[in-house]
Amino acid sequence: MGGAERFFIRLIRGLAAMGHKTEAAVRAGYEVCEHIPENVAKYELPMRSVWDPLSKFELMLLVKKQRPQIVQTYMGRATRLTHLKPGKVPVHVARLGGYYKLKNFAHAHAWIGNTRGICDYMLQAGFSANRVFHISNFIELPKPVSNERLQRLRQGLSIPDDAWILLTAGRFVEVKGHFELLKAFSLTPQTIADRPLYLVMLGSGPLEQKLKRHAEQLGIEKRILWTGWQIDPEPYFQLADLIVFTSRQRETLGNVILEAWSSKRPVLATKFQGAVEICEHGIDAWLAECEKPKSIAYGIEQVLKDQGLRLQMARTGHKKILNEFSKEKILKEYIEIYTLLLQNI
Repeated sequence: MGGAERFFIRLIRGLAAMGHKTEAAVRAGYEVCEHIPENVAKYELPMRSVWDPLSKFELMLLVKKQRPQIVQTYMGRATRLTHLKPGKVPVHVARLGGYYKLKNFAHAHAWIGNTRGICDYMLQAGFSANRVFHISNFIELPKPVSNERLQRLRQGLSIPDDAWILLTAGRFVEVKGHFELLKAFSLTPQTIADRPLYLVMLGSGPLEQKLKRHAEQLGIEKRILWTGWQIDPEPYFQLADLIVFTSRQRETLGNVILEAWSSKRPVLATKFQGAVEICEHGIDAWLAECEKPKSIAYGIEQVLKDQGLRLQMARTGHKKILNEFSKEKILKEYIEIYTLLLQNI
C-alpha cells in the first residue's frame, strides 16, 4: 500500500462518490483488494504475468461483460494485458506514474501522466499530443490527531519530549535516496537549538537490512526509529517537525510531499524531477541537491533553526494543496478528459 496504491484507492473512491459507476479490477491476493470501497464493484483477476494469454482473455471477458465507456489501466501489468480496438467504446486510457518503457503503453488510446515531465517523455517518444494529458495526484485532507494520541505515539517510539522529529516515508528502494539521507543525518549536528534530533523511517522494502547496517556503520542507529509499513501514516506525519524526502533524480511526483503539505508540515525534498515541478525553494519547501548528503544536512539544520521559515512553508504548502491538488479539482479534470475522449471517437 504505497503511494501509487493509495492514490488508486482515492481515485476510485472519489469517482464513485461523484455518482459515476466505478468498478475495480485488481490482481487477486494483492493487498489493495482489502481497501476497495464497499460501493465499488471489485473483480479479482489472476493477472499472472504480462505474457499469460489466459490472464489477457479473462480481463477482456470482464470488459466485454461490464461494457464500460472508459477502461483506465493503472501500472504496467494491467496496461499490457488490456488491448481494445481504437475508435470505439470503451476507450483505453493508460495512466503513467513513472518513466516506464513506452512500448508497453503505446497500444492505449490515450495517456495520463501525473507529472509534466512524464507527459513530455511521452511526447518526445512520438505519442499523439492531443491524446496525452497531465493530471496530478490529489490528497484528501486528513483528520486532526489529538495531542493525547500524538503523545502516546511519541512515548511508544521512546522519543524524548524535547527532541526534534524528522520523518521520511516510502519504500526502501534505491530511487528513494535513503542511503544519502542516513549519511546526511550523520553529518547534521546531534542537537539543534539545544534539542536532540531523531529520525523516523516510515516504511519497508528490499533494502531495509542494508539500510540498518549502514546506520550502524555511521553510528546513528540509536537515534533512528524503524516503524515498518503503516497503513495509517497520518499520526506520524503530524508528530514530525520536518518531513524529509530525499529521492534521486528519477523520482516522479513524490506523494510524500503532498501528504506533508496536507498535514501542514514543512518539507525538505531533493531536486528530483517531480519536486522541482511542484515546489518553490524557500517558499513551500526547502530543496537540496539530489544524492548530496552535505546539501541535505545543511538544509535540515537551516530549516530547524528557523521557526518562521517552517511555519511559512507549511502554510504555503497547505494552501497549494487546497488550490492545486484538491480532490475536487483533480477529479473534475479526470471527468473532463473522459468526456472529451468519448466525444472524439
